[in-house]
Amino acid sequence: MSGLVLGFRELGLVPYEPTWQAMQRFTSQRGADTPDEVWLLQHLPVFTQGQAGKAEHLLFPGDIPVVQVDRGGQVTYHGPGQLVAYLLLDVRRGGLGVRELVSRIERSIIATLADYGVTALAKADAPGVYVDGAKIASLGLRIRNGRSFHGLALNVDMDLEPFRRINPCGYADMAMTQLRDLVGPREIAEVSARLRAQLVHHLDYAEQKTLAGGLEY
Repeated sequence: MSGLVLGFRELGLVPYEPTWQAMQRFTSQRGADTPDEVWLLQHLPVFTQGQAGKAEHLLFPGDIPVVQVDRGGQVTYHGPGQLVAYLLLDVRRGGLGVRELVSRIERSIIATLADYGVTALAKADAPGVYVDGAKIASLGLRIRNGRSFHGLALNVDMDLEPFRRINPCGYADMAMTQLRDLVGPREIAEVSARLRAQLVHHLDYAEQKTLAGGLEY
């Protein structure tokens, strides 16, 4: 991605399904010269089930909706207080393989947490980022015609209870954690700014810019 600018949209708290549909439209309509974007946001409560998702991992979703989606992986939860970053990148133009892209995203999250004095790591057999064995960030991508969408979800300051209604990412009894429980309350905007800088660095962009305007639902 060397020499390119990475644009960021700060979208606030938004519903899941129209945002997912907007990602699909962006990816389908982009051309060879379309700049890459990252959408930073929080979602209203929702469970999303990936393409490989199995029904038995949805234990008792209750009143939280379940959406079948086109990313990789199993079921996860999104809700207020979780920082979501959707990475709309032309990975073919950037010359990145999928595994390398995943590793760079994981390193961006690990470096963001290190800014807060938190030691985290990735696992080769289970995408995401972990602190002392508990999962703090999930990752699921879709690549279509060499372009990525979907992305990462970092638990910052949220209600973790809904994770107990599922087997997160297909793992029974998976422990979940968040930044608040490790270092105290943190503002989403502050964490978002740090994550932005780390994504630009680890994905090897020349610079970043904030894009005006929201999404057309």
